[in-house]
Amino acid sequence: MPIIRIKDIRDMSSDKRREKVTELRTELVRLRTMTKAGGSIENTGRVRELRKTISRILTIEHEVQLLEAKEVKER
Repeated sequence: MPIIRIKDIRDMSSDKRREKVTELRTELVRLRTMTKAGGSIENTGRVRELRKTISRILTIEHEVQLLEAKEVKER
């Protein structure tokens, strides 16, 4: 199950998406640090899910930027 659904990501503002990416990256670094230090994390699938969610958010952000650029170009 995704951390955030695509519909919810599309409904977010650009600033909110950037905030969320920063938050998710921080969590990902924390989990990676825990595993590198020899500890075990409770949910190992969480790392993969974080990476996928970050990728989804960045992809949608890029799509929005391309659409905005296209609209400006057409004017």
